[in-house]
Amino acid sequence: MSCYFRHLQGILKEAGIEVTSTNRKQIDQAVHKIVGVTYKDCPAVWRKLKQEQRDFIKKLQNAMR
Repeated sequence: MSCYFRHLQGILKEAGIEVTSTNRKQIDQAVHKIVGVTYKDCPAVWRKLKQEQRDFIKKLQNAMR
C-alpha cells in the first residue's frame, strides 16, 4: 500500500504524524484527497506530488532571480 509513503517520511514527521498500521489507510486517503486523485491510484498520487514539488522549486527559483 502507498508506494509514496517512504518519500513522505520527512513531511509526515514535520507534520507530527506517525504512520502506524492503524492510521496508514487514513493518511493514504487524506493524501489522495489533498492532491485530487482517486483513492488507491498510488502511482498517480506520486506523479502529482513530484510535479507539485518541481513546480514549487521552479517558482522559488524564479522568485529569487
